[in-house]
Amino acid sequence: MLGKCEQFFLELMKVPRVESKLRVFAFRITFSSQVNELRCNLNTINEAAGEVKESAKLRQIMQTILTLGNALNQGTTRGSAVGFKLDSLLKLSDTRARNNKMTLMHYLCKLLAEKLPELLDFDKDLNHLEAASKIQLKSLAEEMQAVSKGLEKVEQELTASENDGVISAGFQKALKNFLDTAEAEVRSLISLYTEVGRSADSLSQYFGEDPARCPFEQVTQILAIFCKMFNKARDENEQLADAEKKKLEKEAMKEQAAAHSAKKEGVVDADRSKPNYRVQKHARSNSVSEAAGSLHNVG
Repeated sequence: MLGKCEQFFLELMKVPRVESKLRVFAFRITFSSQVNELRCNLNTINEAAGEVKESAKLRQIMQTILTLGNALNQGTTRGSAVGFKLDSLLKLSDTRARNNKMTLMHYLCKLLAEKLPELLDFDKDLNHLEAASKIQLKSLAEEMQAVSKGLEKVEQELTASENDGVISAGFQKALKNFLDTAEAEVRSLISLYTEVGRSADSLSQYFGEDPARCPFEQVTQILAIFCKMFNKARDENEQLADAEKKKLEKEAMKEQAAAHSAKKEGVVDADRSKPNYRVQKHARSNSVSEAAGSLHNVG
């Protein structure tokens, strides 16, 4: 008498191409999560590309950077540029003033805070940039290919199982229902992937870059790093301004305290001088009395 485990495997051995069928079922189980993750990543790329191109604040900051660059290079062949390479954004923190205390990034933030403070929070326009910068289109393409190949194997096994007889009847029914939904999902995903590819290329072109040399991944990574560097410099400027304000307030309080102390000492000195005057006056009166007495005695 065989145990339940042995009976199960005995029945399993009767199923034609059982290994192939198990792989198909494994694909079916993970299909929805794979497709949903792919769709989410593709939508993130689309959203990020749209946000960057539609951000008026980012566009104004880029224009300000170009103006600063031309001002710094005035009198040279580079002083009348109409644009700059995107990776130049990462060099703003490396360019320092002569006193070595302020970088060009700090100066940019300081200038914007004084002239265009509404631009300082431009990164709020780019909600999907950070997530998009971590996505590789090549990886998505490989995942898309894996899903398509998995679906092909499902179709192949479904066709092969038509000759299995009654034993594969339940398998065929389950797979046909799955295929109807899965094929529609994959077609939709392929369409979205094509759209995202165009969107990714257009983002590189938006910055005047060649998508082949500066692809979407590089663009988003540069912009994400720039945002972090910008925010760091902005915060450091604010901290420095707060520290300077507190220093001035402390100095003002010291000056007020010194003035108050000097005024108090002046009052005390005035009070001290009055008794001395009275003593001197009293002493003078005694001297006059004594002199008068002396004259009286002489008389």
